[in-house]
Amino acid sequence: MAASEHTVLQFGTSSSTLTAKIHPLVIFNICDCYVRRPDQAERVIGTLLGSILPDGTVDIRNSYAVPHSESADQVALDIEYHHNMLVSHQKVNPKEVIVGWYSTGLGVTGGSALIHEFYSREVPNPIHLTVDTGFNNGEGTIKAYVSSNLSLGDRQLAAQFQEVPLDLRMVEAERVGFDILKTTMVDKLPNDLEGMEASMERLLALIDDVYKYVDNVVEGHVAPDNSIGRFISETVSSLPRLSPPAFDKLVNDSLQDNLLLLYLSSITRTQLSLAEKLNTAAQIL
Repeated sequence: MAASEHTVLQFGTSSSTLTAKIHPLVIFNICDCYVRRPDQAERVIGTLLGSILPDGTVDIRNSYAVPHSESADQVALDIEYHHNMLVSHQKVNPKEVIVGWYSTGLGVTGGSALIHEFYSREVPNPIHLTVDTGFNNGEGTIKAYVSSNLSLGDRQLAAQFQEVPLDLRMVEAERVGFDILKTTMVDKLPNDLEGMEASMERLLALIDDVYKYVDNVVEGHVAPDNSIGRFISETVSSLPRLSPPAFDKLVNDSLQDNLLLLYLSSITRTQLSLAEKLNTAAQIL
């Protein structure tokens, strides 16, 4: 790529109806690529894969890093690597297409316009995702942008980046890891039991909120909302009805299965270690 002569304008949330939804796996992949980046690289960039949902939402489900080099006024992408990785991904997930690109750092930079121009040739109206791996605001900030050109006659004046709403949805197990990832430091990583405990505490808090809402509606303190009522009804009806003894038996059986797997894995590691030592001793003798 040639030198960038674009002026970049960054604005707040766009009034456009375009929205994006991202899966936590993409965030984890981006952070992993940032940790593994070359020593001289200040940031990493890459391609976002996903699909366009029927309501127009951009669903970002996967990503891969693209090698690049940049200076104060120049950016160079390994385009051949980008295309080879795209072909490899689509062999596994043919429904995933390019929906945009990502970069680490807070907000857009001068080189972002040039990179965005390249991805605009790959897909119409690509999403630009930024992940603040430097924790400039005290936590990892994630934002999504779309770009449009500001022109005066035939002369392009600037690239205008508008922020679009970004929805990050995840299950409780993923939320525990993401909450740790977006903070600057933690005392220690939680084990499985502590992660389950945190999830159960959050679930109990949500159940208490639902109880309070239902009681307020019944007592006439809050106006009823049919959509919330249907959602609560669907949630309750989706839960299996188990008696306390049946629930205890189910939990105990699951716990015994997990303990059995741990025991078998421990035996396997011991056998492999013993075989390795016997093999080493046989070679010495």
